[in-house]
Amino acid sequence: MDVRARSVGSEGGDAYTVFACRKRKTLRRASFAFVCAALLVIPAYSQAPQPQQQEKDLTDQSLEDLMNIQVTSVSKKEQKLSRTAAAIFVITEEDIRRSGATNIPDLLRMVPGMDVGEINGSTWAVSARGFNEQFSDKLLVMIDGRVVYTPNFAGVYWDTADCPLEDIERIEVIRGPGGSIWGANAVNGVISIFTKKASETKGGLLSAGAGNVQQGFGLAQYGGNVGGNTQYRVYTKYFNLDDMPSLTGENGGDGWHMLRAGFRTDSALSAKDALTVEGDLYSGREGELGFVLPSITSPSLVALPEEIDLTGGFLQGVWDHKYSDISDSTLQVSYTRYTRGDREEAETRDTIDLDYKRHFAWGERQDIVWGLGYGYTSDRIGSSLTVSFNPPGRTLQVFNGFVQDEVALVPDRLYLTFGAKLEHNDYTGFGFMPSVRASWTLGKNQMVWAAVSKALRAPSRNDTNLVVNIGSSVAADGTLVLTRFLGNPDFEDERLIAYEAGYRQTLSDQLSIDIAAYYNDYDNVSTTEPSASFPEATPAPPHLVQTLTYQNLMYGETHGVEIAMNWKPARRWTISPGYALEQLHMHTQPTSVDTETPLFVENGAPHQSAQLRSHVELHKGLEWDAAVYFVSRLMNQGPTNDQVIPSYARLDTGLTWKPRQDLSIGVAGQNLQSDHHFEFEDVFGSMQSGQVKRSAYAKFTWQIR
Repeated sequence: MDVRARSVGSEGGDAYTVFACRKRKTLRRASFAFVCAALLVIPAYSQAPQPQQQEKDLTDQSLEDLMNIQVTSVSKKEQKLSRTAAAIFVITEEDIRRSGATNIPDLLRMVPGMDVGEINGSTWAVSARGFNEQFSDKLLVMIDGRVVYTPNFAGVYWDTADCPLEDIERIEVIRGPGGSIWGANAVNGVISIFTKKASETKGGLLSAGAGNVQQGFGLAQYGGNVGGNTQYRVYTKYFNLDDMPSLTGENGGDGWHMLRAGFRTDSALSAKDALTVEGDLYSGREGELGFVLPSITSPSLVALPEEIDLTGGFLQGVWDHKYSDISDSTLQVSYTRYTRGDREEAETRDTIDLDYKRHFAWGERQDIVWGLGYGYTSDRIGSSLTVSFNPPGRTLQVFNGFVQDEVALVPDRLYLTFGAKLEHNDYTGFGFMPSVRASWTLGKNQMVWAAVSKALRAPSRNDTNLVVNIGSSVAADGTLVLTRFLGNPDFEDERLIAYEAGYRQTLSDQLSIDIAAYYNDYDNVSTTEPSASFPEATPAPPHLVQTLTYQNLMYGETHGVEIAMNWKPARRWTISPGYALEQLHMHTQPTSVDTETPLFVENGAPHQSAQLRSHVELHKGLEWDAAVYFVSRLMNQGPTNDQVIPSYARLDTGLTWKPRQDLSIGVAGQNLQSDHHFEFEDVFGSMQSGQVKRSAYAKFTWQIR
């Protein structure tokens, strides 16, 4: 566990130091299971399974076809991408295969407006439209509809948000609020990851590789039929990553490894009913450089290397019922459990989520979706001198309901969508999140859209129950003074009203463009303020405690533009540029003395970023992919000095050769522009930042037909 500091100016020129703690934990090593699973796949091959579905080749598809991909994240129903009234970007399975990425955060770099910064070997900061940090509390992430989220920090543990990349069908990334459908915390963006149906992964799959950072990785998978109406797949994957260099160039001690195994079944219960059941288990261990307070008399936190064990898993069932061609419903139930071992604050969490959705057409011009949801989560968190939670264990519940009505004002041309969600949480009670969206098809290949939405960021355990001892000093009269951060039980919802507009056009079979612009108005945003002081006898020696706490005293606005293009200068060559420009302006209420948080928000996200991806089919069976990602400089305010993170351009490239239809061999290089570079300073997070180093790996994949 680590804690980082920031300074909060007070009247009279004194400085208070605050730490928003973040956590990291670890896992046990179990690599033998990968070998066992691989051995199980080979005998299964002798049973002559049905052929695995061939990879979809999008080379010959027109850009108009790609713009008409069906998406579901905006309205909880299928819509064509080309007429969706939201800033949405779809990462297809071909994009994933060509990217050379080995984790989900690196895949998100290709999305204009997404800010992805690698903190160390196992930790990322990922956000949309600003407010980036290790636990970005305004971004909602889901895998097959299951929320991947920790109520402790209202963020995502990206090290365990994982699945085989070969099994991902698409990733839908919404930049902008989705509160009227998905509820609190879908403030600045929604990421929905969809995995393939079991029927699309029949047969065997073996994949393995190694490199200087990815020292070893592999996947063993098998899919087939059970009876006549059920398809399944089972898999196990393992990887082992080397340490990254620290900020001083030494060994960062952040190497890690993880073993994961899982399954999915898809069953046709009847002509109108389908059931999907999936789940996984994982175990691993990761290193980090944490910060602890050795004793009550210590002046500050001390860096200390540690290894953290990570274990967990989930089980989920989804029942789809089709009443008719214009009416259907979905019931989803999931259970998730994880343990993150940490000598400072071990955490075990159990979560149950239920979600029901009903969709139907009403008349010829209205399409309605409504639903109800319930969430239950219970945690048990360990404590230490450095950090604890009060209370150490807590049970939380969330109830919600939503309705959305899409009205065809002019069929096939002009649509108006009204939506709203009512949600109740145990911290702030009821929250109401409405939205209005309009889309207008100007012609066969172009459309404009606009939206106004309200979204809320609900409090977390970190906001309300956190206790962190930061360090002590001796006053002029000899009194020992301990600085302590305390969560605020009365912390309120952070609020956003967002105004968005966009334009999409397929100019020809060779060129398409997607533009989105936005203005976000924030209120009630978190600041850190000095609070009460009191004497304390234990732990010894007796001391005075000076406290700091969260308050909702910041407001401000952000605005920007995001552009994505696809261009095919030749039949076998595709270029995909992207660009994002953003400005942030944050202010505090007159009663606030926090001078650091507004500056961190304004300077903690790049004002400009750009992407340029290229795919070329050099020869039959031989492909070359390259990508350049540019990020402008950051200036993060730290406890002792301002940390300037220079702008950088990341270069990734790879060659893939398919000597046979069922076999591919590839080599890839990442971060080739320099030996190492700095991406993100974990000012408010839980560990020492490191540097991302140049890497390369080789990989082979064998599909067993």
